[in-house]
Amino acid sequence: MWVYVILGFVIIQRLAELVYAKANTERLLKMGGQEHEAAHYYLIVAVHVTWIAALLWYAPNQPINMIFLSLYGILQIFRIWVFASLGRRWTTRIIIVPNETLVARGPYKYFRHPNYMVVIGEIACLPLIFGLWEIALIFSILNLIALYIRINAEEAVLKPLRK
Repeated sequence: MWVYVILGFVIIQRLAELVYAKANTERLLKMGGQEHEAAHYYLIVAVHVTWIAALLWYAPNQPINMIFLSLYGILQIFRIWVFASLGRRWTTRIIIVPNETLVARGPYKYFRHPNYMVVIGEIACLPLIFGLWEIALIFSILNLIALYIRINAEEAVLKPLRK
């Protein structure tokens, strides 16, 4: 039962994030923002959807590792910090609004891509809660490939804004 509570939390969290991201994206576009490098977006979605599907398939009846569950909880604290720092600018797309400056507070004061650091941790950690190291490894590799593409795309677009 706890498997479904944990995975249900993650699914609800991800769906809520998509709603929030969509609202922010629409608002940013109305402010004159433009989306960049959208072609790889569906690769990121595919990695996340198949990761959750794999967990729904393999995690039931697995014991729960409380250490990794605690680590996942800590990652959620960092996720909240990222969200709070970006506020209404947080989106799952690469949107550039003219005359906006890059966020330089919260974790963005110390790291260029703290949200992706959290995602890397989550993709690895969640399967390990259920002892599924194979899923952690496979999806960590797939996620790193997707993030390599994404971060390069973001960096190319953000380069003129970095001073």
